[in-house]
Amino acid sequence: MPFYQYKAVTPAGEVQEGVLEASSTPAAIARIQSMGFIPIRAEEAGAAKAVTSTVRAPLFTRRGVTQDDVGVLTRELATLLKAGLPLDRSFEILINLASNPKVAELLGKIRNEVRGGMSLSRAIENQRSVFSRFYVNMIRAGEAGGSLPNVLLRLAEYMERAKALRDNVTASLTYPAFLAVVSVAAVGILLGVVVPRFKPIFAGAGKAIPFMTQAVLFAGDMMRGYGWLMLVVLAFVGYLLLRRLRDPEVRYRFDRRLVTAPVVGDLFSKLEMARFSRTLGTLLANGVTLVGALAIVRETMSNTWLSEAVAAVARELKEGRGLGRPMMETGRFPMLAVHMILVGEETGRLDDMLLQVAETYDREVEVAIAKALALLQPVMIVAMALVIGFIIIAILSAMLSVYDLPIT
Repeated sequence: MPFYQYKAVTPAGEVQEGVLEASSTPAAIARIQSMGFIPIRAEEAGAAKAVTSTVRAPLFTRRGVTQDDVGVLTRELATLLKAGLPLDRSFEILINLASNPKVAELLGKIRNEVRGGMSLSRAIENQRSVFSRFYVNMIRAGEAGGSLPNVLLRLAEYMERAKALRDNVTASLTYPAFLAVVSVAAVGILLGVVVPRFKPIFAGAGKAIPFMTQAVLFAGDMMRGYGWLMLVVLAFVGYLLLRRLRDPEVRYRFDRRLVTAPVVGDLFSKLEMARFSRTLGTLLANGVTLVGALAIVRETMSNTWLSEAVAAVARELKEGRGLGRPMMETGRFPMLAVHMILVGEETGRLDDMLLQVAETYDREVEVAIAKALALLQPVMIVAMALVIGFIIIAILSAMLSVYDLPIT
């Protein structure tokens, strides 16, 4: 059985570290609890060592607090509070457990403000560069309802699910991105290094070469003589595009096309709907009013075209028209999601239905990404083969014409 390195808290509030043998992570946690400790972390000894060495490597040292850090400390804080530890003592333990100095510094600021009599939500709100308005309002709702540990657990689950979806999308796009880079590099080496070596041979032969060979030689000259300029121009064009997207009108048109495009629009629409539903459902489940929750959700949305629709729905909601009907009238949300929301309103279980919508579209996004990649990868390979094949055929045809060899 593997060994697990754990960190736990004793009933007296002291941090306890050690190693134990268990068949799985849940079994390790169960053993820690049987020892009378509150488990905080339990990782396989080899994995924990690898993570520690990676974190301590100067090349990979992080300078700020990431959302992954926030998700981890949220779950750990919820675990400590549910075990009955006071808030300031819980923060003291988390500070000792923090592996990132920036995280420890952040927790220290929050702890000091809480000890000074400030509420946790207010102390977190003062760190706006790290915590979103959604996070702050969730904490505020937990304090008002006296269920802060449960709210923290839901927050941790929300952040973990959002991270899982984001990581899935990133991992799915890693191989196509790598393939694209390799393809561009291969074509660049052929045009900038290999092709120019044949130019003196063709020039010395004194014979006309095919047009396709002339085109390849011209591309090779451009790549060799002005390759750096091409990169500068591409970087400048990218900068101009990013700058244009800062214009609200341009960004609005871009966001609208992003979710209405024939091929990728459905994928981005489902992705935004999953984020919208999970955020709204989590807020409603923790006591935030629907009007207030919509205002928070609108700020968390990255697509301005859909954000405008949410604002229109909020105005209709204030007039007593509900949530589902105004969403349907905008025509900007997937119809399956809208009908599920209507059912949730009719049954009085809107928060549960919104979370089900999020689960549904999370799965559909994963399936859509898998299908897109199944089509994209062969297309990229074929395109690369065609480009490289065209270059090779152009060179070979010129060689055959120079040496008067017949083409069989």
